[in-house]
Amino acid sequence: MDGVTHTRTTRLERGRGALGPALELVHTGRAPTRAVLTSELGVTRATAGAVAAELEALGFITVDAHPTAAAGTQGRPSHRLFIAEQGPVVLAVQIHADGYRVALVGLGGRIVATTSGCGTIPADPAHILSEAVQAGSGLLRDSGRRCLGAGLAVPSAVAEPDGEALNPLHLAWPAGAPVRRLFLRALAEAGVPGVTPDVGFSGNDVNLTALAEHRHGAGRGARDLLCVASGHRGVGGALVLDGRLHSGSSGLALEVGHLTVNPEGAPCHCGSRGCLDVEADPLAFLGAAGRPPGPEGSLLKQATDLLREEYADPSIRAAGELLIDRLGLGIAGLVNILNPDRIILGGLHRALLEADPERLRAVVADRSLWGRSGSVPILPCTLDHNGLVGAAELAWQPVLDDPLIVLGAEATG
Repeated sequence: MDGVTHTRTTRLERGRGALGPALELVHTGRAPTRAVLTSELGVTRATAGAVAAELEALGFITVDAHPTAAAGTQGRPSHRLFIAEQGPVVLAVQIHADGYRVALVGLGGRIVATTSGCGTIPADPAHILSEAVQAGSGLLRDSGRRCLGAGLAVPSAVAEPDGEALNPLHLAWPAGAPVRRLFLRALAEAGVPGVTPDVGFSGNDVNLTALAEHRHGAGRGARDLLCVASGHRGVGGALVLDGRLHSGSSGLALEVGHLTVNPEGAPCHCGSRGCLDVEADPLAFLGAAGRPPGPEGSLLKQATDLLREEYADPSIRAAGELLIDRLGLGIAGLVNILNPDRIILGGLHRALLEADPERLRAVVADRSLWGRSGSVPILPCTLDHNGLVGAAELAWQPVLDDPLIVLGAEATG
C-alpha cells in the first residue's frame, strides 16, 4: 500500500461512522458542497473528502472534480456534491381507494419512473399487492438500476412492528390485514432484484406524505410539522415532532379524520357522525357541489379539477367554502392541542388552500387560541406523489443508517 492510499484509508477509517450521516445530508439537500459537509459533520476537510470519495465509489453520489467559484466570491471554491444520476433506487408502492401507483425512487426523493393501475380494489389485499409489485418489477427491468429495498404506503393506520392495516375504512380489506407480510411475499414471488426476503417496509400513506415533505418538500426545516391531507377517500393526518415522525406507541397516532366537525353531519365509517373523513374529502366536495362522481378519473382528480378550473361557478365556490370551513375547524382544534410551527396540506386540501387561501387561514386563526397571537404558516405540499416518496424513505432508511452493511460492500482503498 503506497503512502497516499494509506493516508486516505486512515482518514476513511476515522470517518467511517460518518458515512451514513453524510449520505443523509446529501440526500436531504443539506450538504450541497464538501465544505458544508465538513461543517455539518464536524470533521476535518481531509476526513470529509475521504467520506465523500467513498460515497462516490459506492455509487451514491458524484463529486464535482473541477469546482469553480461563483462570480464575486473569494477563496478556494468547494467541491459540489450531487446525487449520482444512475445510482441505485428503491421500489415504492402506494395503494389507494381507486387503484395503485408504483415508482422507482432514487436518493434525494427523485422519482426515476412511475406507473399506475386503476379499478376496484379486491377484498384480498394480496391480489392488488401482487399486481402492483409486478408492475414495479417491470419498471426495474426496464431501468436497469440496482434496487436496494421496497416500501409500501396504504390508506390505513398500520400497527408497528407487525405491519397490519388495522382500519382500512375505504377498502374492502379485513381489519388487521397483514399488509407487510403480504408485500414481502409479493416481492419474493416477483423476484424483485436486490430485495431480500426481509427488506420491505409499510406505513400509513399520510404519515409517509409528512415524512417525504419534511425531508424534501414544504416541511423542510420545520421542527413540529402538522400534515393534513385528503387523498382519494377520507382524511388523514401526521405529525413530525422535533424532526422525527410521531407515530405513537404502536403506529396509530393522529387519526385526525375522526375529529367531529359537524355533529349533525353524515355517518362516518368509524361509527360516529360528521367526522372530517366524510365531511372534507373528495366525495363530500362532489356531493356539496351537486356533481355526482363520474366514471372517468379518480374522485380526487374530479374534485381537484373542479376547484382549479371552475371555482368561479357559484355552486363550486359554495361547496369549496363549506369544506374550507369544516377543514379549518378541524385544523384549529389540532393547532390548540399540538402547537405546530408549520402546517402543510395535501391532496384535495391542497387544492382548497390554493382556491381560497385567505379564507382557510382566517378560519384557523379565528378558531385557534394561538392563531390570534401568532398565526401558524399553512402551506401546500410541494412534492408530486409524496406518499410514494415517503414509502421510499422507509426503504432508504437502512441505507442512510449504514451504507456499507446494506450494500454488503467493504470500504475501498
